Amino acid sequence: MTASHLTAPRTAVRGPAAVDIAGTRWPVYKLEALVAGLLMFLVAAIVLGSAQTGVLLGAAVGVLLWSAGWWRSARR
Repeated sequence: MTASHLTAPRTAVRGPAAVDIAGTRWPVYKLEALVAGLLMFLVAAIVLGSAQTGVLLGAAVGVLLWSAGWWRSARR
């Protein structure tokens, strides 16, 4: 007797690490990108004294990290 594909054990499919926030699963790389962008905004706004520059730098860092995280998770 052989095991059919219906009774054979399934292999686990691992996705990117996720955190549950208010019932919605968020990949960790998205949260990391948001936090890094916010920190960059705060540092740039305080050091340079310009909120506009802080927003641009924070958005750039957030988008780059978000995209890099998506790229890494999509290639797995």
